[in-house]
Amino acid sequence: MEQVFFFYFALVIAAASVLVVALRNPIYSALALLIMFFHVAGLYVTLHAEFLAAVQIIVYAGAILVLYLFVVMLLNLRQDDRYHRQWPMAGIVGATLVIEAIILTVMKGWTAPVVAAGTETTVGATTNAGAIGDVLYSTYLFPFEVASLILLVAMIGAIMLAKKDIVEVNSEG
Repeated sequence: MEQVFFFYFALVIAAASVLVVALRNPIYSALALLIMFFHVAGLYVTLHAEFLAAVQIIVYAGAILVLYLFVVMLLNLRQDDRYHRQWPMAGIVGATLVIEAIILTVMKGWTAPVVAAGTETTVGATTNAGAIGDVLYSTYLFPFEVASLILLVAMIGAIMLAKKDIVEVNSEG
């Protein structure tokens, strides 16, 4: 039964991802992105990662998508036809990737994944959030800190660029 849910979520995620890129109206693309975010959260639930599903909904579906919608409405984007001329090449690449995925699935078979000995007992002793926190702040501490510094530099750069535009507008008017 878990495979049925997995394939349902995977199919909807793939279809919604294609719609995000294919739809001409940016608002409809954002709605397709919302559908994809919710189905990714459902996929996390099937993997027994309820904390990640909640974070997926709160952070991505809640905050990031609202940010996208604000940017789309602020920029007042119109439909753009220049990207729709490249669909034949995108179709060839997509078909190649689908055929490759089918071949790899058939070659691998439907065997159960091998789980390292002792991992279920160590993860089973804590909650999902505790296990993520332990790994994040021990094994992946340095990449986590580097990512936070990159985001800080990007935020400061965006503020400086916006401040520069505001100063130019005020000096002209």
